[in-house]
Amino acid sequence: MPGCVVTIGKYDGVHLGHQKILEVLKQEALRLDLPALVLLSEPQPEEFFSGDLAPPRLALFEEKVALLEAQAIPAVFCTEFDAGFSRQSPREFVEEFLCRGLGMRSVVVGEDFCFGHKRSGSVATLRELGAEQGFDVVSVAPCLRAQERVSSTLVRHYLQAGNCQKVAQLLGRPYAVTGAVVAGRRLGRELGFPTANLELGARRLPMTGIFVVETRLDGETLHGVASLGYNPTVSDERQVKLEVHLLDFAGDLYGKTLQVAFLHKLRDEARYDSLELLKRQIAADVATARRFLQEQDGWPAAAGRLPA
Repeated sequence: MPGCVVTIGKYDGVHLGHQKILEVLKQEALRLDLPALVLLSEPQPEEFFSGDLAPPRLALFEEKVALLEAQAIPAVFCTEFDAGFSRQSPREFVEEFLCRGLGMRSVVVGEDFCFGHKRSGSVATLRELGAEQGFDVVSVAPCLRAQERVSSTLVRHYLQAGNCQKVAQLLGRPYAVTGAVVAGRRLGRELGFPTANLELGARRLPMTGIFVVETRLDGETLHGVASLGYNPTVSDERQVKLEVHLLDFAGDLYGKTLQVAFLHKLRDEARYDSLELLKRQIAADVATARRFLQEQDGWPAAAGRLPA
């Protein structure tokens, strides 16, 4: 009888803790000679129950799928998390959805995994149902870094604190967002620092500030300075904007999609009394960014482009 090996969760950010579970998932799939599958739900449960009060995501759904693909996961299944789905008992979820619906033969989850109506099911529940239904249960211990349990909550904490280096350690890569470049007010060009404005839509991000960033464009690595926030000097809007000034780059980016990775926080946002003062601060930020990049192993003194 065909089937699959399943892991279940939000996988928000696909951090090192998630990656540890995914490695066990692939090993279990190889042992049983079955395909591995990650089960996601949209919206995430906290978003369904709490709306805008839910913690901001680390990754949009499309970004999450791309991160899972980068971990060599062959299949992702997404179900709609609605009132009916949330009311399923642990037994209903396992018997009807996982076993009959997906043909699950083994499930890989973290030790603290909870599921079903009001999170009433646990790993112990899975083991009881597995003995009845004939599927295996593999639980994975938490991933620890510097005596801290790696979690999406911990990643958000360090992002809010502006500690990009710690975030990169927890994710195994710098934190990044992806968006299409759209037309802006062209104020950066007037100030001598043209920017690529990324479309964020209604996306909420767990931090604001001025950052040293890295992007990939047509096979090249480009570095720059990004402003993520509300542009208090020139705008009273409460819409978060991401504007990136790429170092040593000249070209048209409109319509292109950029992934922006946050390497280092330079400072918090600030309001300036004039555009001249803002221009001076941007120049200072660019100079500081160049010094930061020069100090990193393997980055050229110009801090502009890297070979693919």
